[in-house]
Amino acid sequence: MIENAKITDVSITMGDHGCLTFWITLEGGGWGCNFGGYCIGKGYLGADKFTATDKGLVAMMKIMDVIGVEKWEDLIGKYCRVRISSLGNPITMIGNVLCDKWFDIKEFFKAE
Repeated sequence: MIENAKITDVSITMGDHGCLTFWITLEGGGWGCNFGGYCIGKGYLGADKFTATDKGLVAMMKIMDVIGVEKWEDLIGKYCRVRISSLGNPITMIGNVLCDKWFDIKEFFKAE
């Protein structure tokens, strides 16, 4: 099922779990969900060593390209489309609201 959504917030955080992740908060007609959550780096406040993945940065750039923004924070307020397999399952695809341009985050991180 494909739904229209508005991006209401974005974040990049290493939180309390020692893993850098990005999140996109989406709201649709009567629903809300977060998109992302893949580990794109490792570290925590006070750590001696930090690592990151090139793939994580590429994923963020691909999302920005699909939505049509040049800055991560400019995603806020933009409309998009999402593919939802069923209620309760994570959103794995985000797309442009005007053209048939999609990014499948699950397939992207699964591919080697």
